Amino acid sequence: MLFRNLRDEIDATLARDPAARSRVEVVLCYPGFQALLYYRAAHWFWEHGWRLAGRFVSHLGRVATGIEIHPAARIGRRLFIDHGMGVVIGETAEIGDDCTLYDGVTLGGTRPSREQQSQKRHPTIGDHVIIGAGAKVLGPFKVGDGARIGAAAVVLKEVPDGATMVGNPARQVVRRSAAGEERPAFQPYGVDPDVSDPIARALTGLLDEVATLRARVNELEAERVARAAPVESPAPASEPSRRRVARANP
Repeated sequence: MLFRNLRDEIDATLARDPAARSRVEVVLCYPGFQALLYYRAAHWFWEHGWRLAGRFVSHLGRVATGIEIHPAARIGRRLFIDHGMGVVIGETAEIGDDCTLYDGVTLGGTRPSREQQSQKRHPTIGDHVIIGAGAKVLGPFKVGDGARIGAAAVVLKEVPDGATMVGNPARQVVRRSAAGEERPAFQPYGVDPDVSDPIARALTGLLDEVATLRARVNELEAERVARAAPVESPAPASEPSRRRVARANP
């Protein structure tokens, strides 16, 4: 059935967006949900060989919502696209269940050419993945289940299950969750607020090391100056003292 997952997708929006107040509001006012309606129809046309019709419906969805989803992409259940303006999902992209995308996300390819037309060019997104606003995931690799991609991150290589990636190029900043380890069910924009910037951590470590080395250099300089200082000779004995010494040693 073409729209069998619509109720689940509406409920997913209500569960992840506190601003949503009713199912009717989601249907009428949420471009992310409306983009999925266009995608489901376009994908049906594409799968049944009506490629031009699929592309045309996809284009209508892009004009109406600002979200571009290629009809050949494969999208799982309960996808939530929040705000959505500028989201681009490429032809060979695959998205698992219960994922969240924010505005400006691109699931794209690298070095596109005519020869790559029938090849996998876009990423595969696992289940329960959150991709923050403005993030770019580029290339035919997998983003593991439960991964978090921070806002404005640029991901160019495979992401392990449960990892959190930030930066350009993206770096892993949180260890992967162990099996059975409790993790927050939802992290808006894909970033834990307690996670510090890895570049800031590296710079702080370098500054601490420079301060330690500077203190050690100062200690060595003080020791060198102390060794180089001239030794004071004893003062000459007075004349009466010399006479007493001479009488004591005839």
